[in-house]
Amino acid sequence: MKKSLCLLMFLQLGSMALYARGKDPVDYVNTLQGTNSKHELTRGNTYPTTALPFGMHTWTPQTGKNGDGWKYQYFKKSIRGFQQAHQCSSWTTDYCVFSFMPLSGKLIVNEEERATGFSHDNEIAKPNYYRVKLDNGIVTEMSPTERGAHLRFTFPKGSASYLVLDGYTGISEINIWPRERKITGYVSNNKNNKGNLIKSYFEIQFDKPFKSYGTWENRGNTIQKDQLQYEGQGIGAYIQFNDGEKVQLKVASSYISQEQAGVTLKAELGKFKNLDDTKAAAAAIWNKHLCRILVEGGSEEDKATFYSCFFRASLFSRQFYEYDKEGNPYYFSPYDGKVHKGYMFTDTGFWDTFRAQFPLNTIMYPTMHGRYMQALLDAKEQCGWLPSWSFPGEGGSMIGNHAISLLADAWVKGIRTFDPERALSAYLYEATNKGPWGPANGRHGWKEYYQLGYVPYPEYGEATAKTLEYAYDDFCGYQLANLTGNNFYKNVFARQMYNYRNVYDSGTRFMRGKKVNGEWVSDFDPIEWGGPFTEGNAWHWQWSVFHDVQGLINLMGGDKNFTAKLDSVFSVPNAVKVGSYRGMIHEMSEMVMANMGQYAHGNQPIQHMIYLYNYAGEPWKAQWHVRNVMRKLYNATENGYPGDEDQGQTSSWYVLSALGFYSVCPGTNQYVIGSPVFEKVTITLENGKKFVIEAKNNSRERVYIQSATLNGKTYNHNWLTYDDIVNGGNLQFEMGDKPAVKRGTNEEDKPFSLSLKQIKKTW
Repeated sequence: MKKSLCLLMFLQLGSMALYARGKDPVDYVNTLQGTNSKHELTRGNTYPTTALPFGMHTWTPQTGKNGDGWKYQYFKKSIRGFQQAHQCSSWTTDYCVFSFMPLSGKLIVNEEERATGFSHDNEIAKPNYYRVKLDNGIVTEMSPTERGAHLRFTFPKGSASYLVLDGYTGISEINIWPRERKITGYVSNNKNNKGNLIKSYFEIQFDKPFKSYGTWENRGNTIQKDQLQYEGQGIGAYIQFNDGEKVQLKVASSYISQEQAGVTLKAELGKFKNLDDTKAAAAAIWNKHLCRILVEGGSEEDKATFYSCFFRASLFSRQFYEYDKEGNPYYFSPYDGKVHKGYMFTDTGFWDTFRAQFPLNTIMYPTMHGRYMQALLDAKEQCGWLPSWSFPGEGGSMIGNHAISLLADAWVKGIRTFDPERALSAYLYEATNKGPWGPANGRHGWKEYYQLGYVPYPEYGEATAKTLEYAYDDFCGYQLANLTGNNFYKNVFARQMYNYRNVYDSGTRFMRGKKVNGEWVSDFDPIEWGGPFTEGNAWHWQWSVFHDVQGLINLMGGDKNFTAKLDSVFSVPNAVKVGSYRGMIHEMSEMVMANMGQYAHGNQPIQHMIYLYNYAGEPWKAQWHVRNVMRKLYNATENGYPGDEDQGQTSSWYVLSALGFYSVCPGTNQYVIGSPVFEKVTITLENGKKFVIEAKNNSRERVYIQSATLNGKTYNHNWLTYDDIVNGGNLQFEMGDKPAVKRGTNEEDKPFSLSLKQIKKTW
């Protein structure tokens, strides 16, 4: 049955390449990628997520204690539960969590004492299916739906069989229904930004009768035998089944109501008789999703890395909406605590994801992206601010006001599902106020930014980084206003988008911290982290002028000086001065470990830098470096990332780069060309058209583009437009092992910059 469905799917996609070798795309994915992480050194900070694309809930095994950000670490030796999870990052606590833990022989509720050993040799970790055999012989299996999961526990023969439900760190309620073989209730360990509790109501349906049951609480680990209902801090349940039983359960959760949890359970899991049916359905969904980008050529390791990254890029942002009995979307808002009609999305930090994850979405999922843009403006109405870091409500983490990047990027690419006047008004409010929830909720130093043209240091931490990102965001506001004929907002943002010039020091040829009196901050060292910079140093933040790279080139003295500085990033020592951090943070350790000079790909500020060679007449250097980074810093193992994965951003960098292009400046319609990994890629667009990228004679050594054609015509530009891709067509590269130093070096071949007047027609 599964093979027939896969065969039909691949025929529809026009390729039998993977199927002929007996491997579906989902088989290449390793959800353990990046899980060998800890506080001191990150290899992704991921957990083995079992979920559907952009699903509202995900599921994972749990090695860390309740409330620990590192919920699964590859080097840990025991599992203490199997969780409903939503976590974006190990640096944040999760919300609306509960877990199941099967036990054999004796009922033990304490999370430390019930933890059971396991081996990775007995573990399968795929998007559609997780399985582990614990050292005590219990087998746990999980397969997902968008808002629920199907689990199966196989207990050893002849041994007492228990299942513990843990209510995690907050308030919870349990209702046990022995006759109906179900448990209902809610968990709540998170508040929205107005202080209201967010509840996740659940319904759990079992296929086997209960031999005994009761409730317990995880503060003192006391057990209430035969108790059917309990509400309070950390309340859970336990169920005993017949000895050696094989038990299946279906679970679904709702943020809206207990009734809606039951509606969702029936809608999403009612048709599946057993876990194998759910597993097959989830595999079909993932294969259809992953086959939207079908890769051919390259090594098996390259395919595993690509599809593992594409999987991870397809988890965020999460759906935060549900379907009522009639199939209409509605949602509980994490912003105002009310129920609204329509769509909502959460669990992403725009400081990370505006760069690549959302520009990937505009290509692959424009309908979802259009809904998201409307949801952004709805969120603004519900909490008073455009989101910057939603988890699930607004947290205001990191820096910048990058919701405007998403909105402008959508508009310029023809995704026009929202009112631009409403968007510009919301952004102006964001840019001229400071909200209560964090640096990116409104603007730190907004008055000085307008008065002085920069954010002063040390009056404001990370001031230079904020100046650079505010200038880019103001370009996005200008762009949206310009494209919609709104001269008022256009004039407001026109001057500020050049403010990056005010923090460039021609004496040191670096971006620097600047005092309120206009003097440079003394004792400057470009390898010193922190201070006026965010999670980096001057080598990293030099390049954050996405919208006017030509203007930056001009400041730095022309193309040769610019490319020499780019070269220096890789050739200077990988030394660190800890600066205001007062000690090594993991981003520093990751840069040192990468051993690529001051290139710190494990964090966002520098991830676009390689592509800037295209702006200064040396595109072949971008081609070499991008392939080197993909080869050296990414793989599909537990050590698969060079730093935090960050809600799909680091994965999306790889996905786009492996295709052969990258989104240097969201808010324009361009993707800047690098060097594709695969001999052939077929992108099936949402409109049914296909964009095919062929790289003839491609290999690990032959990374340089010798020539190119787009739809049969010679193509020398170092960029593609969004329309080139989504209208379908064929891009062909001829690859070689020597740079083609005369190709792509004319002015018209340079990607967009504000200071390049002649190519403004492309944006």
